[in-house]
Amino acid sequence: MIAIARFNVRLADASQFHRDLLSAHDAFSLCAGYLNGYIGQNLDETTLWTLTTVWENVGSYRRALSNNQVKMVAIPLLATAIDEPGAYERPDTE
Repeated sequence: MIAIARFNVRLADASQFHRDLLSAHDAFSLCAGYLNGYIGQNLDETTLWTLTTVWENVGSYRRALSNNQVKMVAIPLLATAIDEPGAYERPDTE
């Protein structure tokens, strides 16, 4: 499964936000079931950012959300994400 969180960040806050995204990504990357992930900044609307993580399955992602480091570092950041569905199935895998 793929988890995508999108954020709208003021340009003045972009540098600190990028550091916060890296910390959140690092916290997720240590969790069981994590496969891959990356951070993106929109090329046309530079205030838009994403944190994308790829997981073995939805259960791995949900368990990661209960991890203490994730709770301290990533959850506060995810609370600022644009309110929209962010969990996607990977139909190319079985």
